[in-house]
Order: sequence, then C-alpha cells, then structure tokens
Amino acid sequence: MAIYACDPVQARPRRVIEEESAFRSCFQRDRDRIIHSSAFRRLKHKTQVFVEHEGDFFRTRLTHSIEVAQVARTMANALGLNTDLTEAVALAHDLGHTPFGHTGEDALHELMAPYGGFDHNAQALRIVTSLERHYAEFDGLNLTWDTLEGIAKHNGPLLPLAEGKALPVTLAEYNAGHDLELHTHASGEAQVAALSDDIAYNNHDLQDGLRAGLFTEAEIAELGLIAPAYAEVDALYPGLDPYRRRHEALRRVFGYMVSDVIDTSRARLEAAAPDSAEAIRHLGRPVIAFSDGMWGQLKEIRSFLFRRMYRAPSVMEIRSKVTQVVRDLFPIYMDRPEHLPQRWRAEIEAARDEAELARLVADYIAGMTDRFALQAHERLMGVDILHDLT
Repeated sequence: MAIYACDPVQARPRRVIEEESAFRSCFQRDRDRIIHSSAFRRLKHKTQVFVEHEGDFFRTRLTHSIEVAQVARTMANALGLNTDLTEAVALAHDLGHTPFGHTGEDALHELMAPYGGFDHNAQALRIVTSLERHYAEFDGLNLTWDTLEGIAKHNGPLLPLAEGKALPVTLAEYNAGHDLELHTHASGEAQVAALSDDIAYNNHDLQDGLRAGLFTEAEIAELGLIAPAYAEVDALYPGLDPYRRRHEALRRVFGYMVSDVIDTSRARLEAAAPDSAEAIRHLGRPVIAFSDGMWGQLKEIRSFLFRRMYRAPSVMEIRSKVTQVVRDLFPIYMDRPEHLPQRWRAEIEAARDEAELARLVADYIAGMTDRFALQAHERLMGVDILHDLT
C-alpha cells in the first residue's frame, strides 16, 4: 500500500473495544460484518430503478452494491489504497435505502419532514451503529471509525453551516457522541467508493434501460462517451450479434470511466504528495476524481438517462403507485402500532414523544423490501396497488 493508504494497524479503535481477529484485519472484519448483516441481505429485493415485479434481470440494490465493490477494489488497488476498507464502504453505501429506491426515500423524507427528515446515507450509519442487533455486547456492527467515516461522508464533507443546511438528525445525533470529523473529506478509500458508485450506475442503467426498451442503441450511440465504443466494436467485429455488440460496447465505456479515474487520481495524488491518510482528509479537496472532460461526458449521459429512463412515463406511473404505498403505510403504523411485529411494538410503545415514534416507524418502513412493502400495503389497505400494471 501507498504511504497515504489507511493502515489497519493504525486504525482508530472501535467504539466498543473488542479483541481483534487473529486471521483478518479490522477492515476485513468490517467488510465481513456488513456482508453478513440483515440489511445487506434485504438489498436483494430493493429497487435500483425498476420495481422488483418488473423482472428479475434488472439490477437491485444488492447487485448494484456488489458491482460498486468490484470497481472500487480495482481502482483502490491501482492507486495503492487499502482495498478492504474501500470494499467495506462500497458494500455499505446503500444499506439505508428504502423500498422503491429514491422514490421511497423521497416519500419517506416528505412524511418525516416535521421530525427532521429522512436521508438514506444517514440511515445507513444508523443501521450499522444501532439497528442491526445480533451481537451480545453492542448494538449495530461496531465497525471501525474509518469505515463509519466512509459511510457518513464518502460523498464529501458535511458542512451544514456553510451550506445553510441542517445535518440529518440521525447523523447529528450519532456524531455528537462519536465524532466522525464531518467537516473534512473522507479517506481516499471512501472517495474511491463514491466514484465507483457513479461508474456502476451510469453503466448498468444504460444496460437496464436498453433491456427495458426505454431507448435504443442507436440513440445512446450518439452520446459522446459511447460513440467511440460502438465504433471500436464495429471495426473489430463487423456483423456481431446485437446483444454481444451491446455488451462489448458498454464494457468499453465502463473501462473508459475506470481508466479516467485512475489516471486523474494518480496525477492529483502526485501533485498533492500526501504523506498519510490524514493528509488526504485535510487537503481541502478530493484527490479521487474524474477528469473535466470525462465529467462533462458523464453529465451528458446523466441528462439522457434522466429524460429517457428516470422520468419515462412507464417508470413515473410505477413511481406514483409506490409513493402511495409509503404514504399509506406511515400513518397506519403511527396510529396503530399493533400492526407492527412484536419485536418492534415494545420499543414503539416506549417512545418518549411523537418524533421518536416517527423515527422508529421510519426505521421499520425503510427496512422493508419492495415485495414486503407491497404485501403489507395490500394486507392493511385491501388493495393490490400494482394490479393494473402487471
């Protein structure tokens, strides 16, 4: 590893001190605890873009997280960073997502507005520090400080005063008792995980959008980053089967993005010459980045996907339906906690005020899979809300 990598031997202590493994570093142990968590398993049935009933070919939050982790390990290794810490942050980055992806998150945030709102990144931290309850000596997974920091701020420093925003309530509450230094950038490993997320979803959303028939290969072949990939494939393999042609082109696009981050980040690291992981955190700017040219091409792809996929009429129709699912479930559980599993009822009945009750209800709903939320809604409301769409 490079001198600026996070060294597990020098990792800050876990919040609850415990004997470390004889066979795994602390970051490997963090990664393994994340993989074995209930929240990670539930990602299998949580939406990426398409709700589960629309087909089992499309990405879910679980397959997305695995793809992010694969990209992250590749880039971290090329840059001399700690691959185990990078993988842990990558695997955990979406643990806090609600059912129905960002649609469910938007609905839950609106419902939670009087109580401090809802944020999936903050919820991921809440899951790994509190809501996972399997161990005898602590709630959560008791991850290292470095992994918790990466989960909390892999997208950059959290500066509510400078930006005129309030920190998510759950994040602020946790940070008050365990300072994650939210004002600084995260480690290089966490920065790699963040850009790996961008690379993975830009690539697989193109694949899933094509599979769903929301746009054509001819249309995406006009985009600046994608056109050279198709041209290269056609030159090498004239007359190639359409599905192989698509795969060969998009795997090249994937490679363009990964290579760009590695090349750009190497240059930034060389210019900054950080002599430790702490030096990266205090540089005042990220060291892991796309080049300006690549960033411009990615904005073009994102704009295309927003218009043709995320806001496609068929996708918006589903979004409207599943938004109603969350809006219906929240007040039912607030008013009638007897509909919750026994394990949740005691804690909800002991809630000190309405805000604490609402946060617990939000925890329960956020933990649902798409399928479970739809089943709960049908059971409580007597309506199969997606019946006309299946």
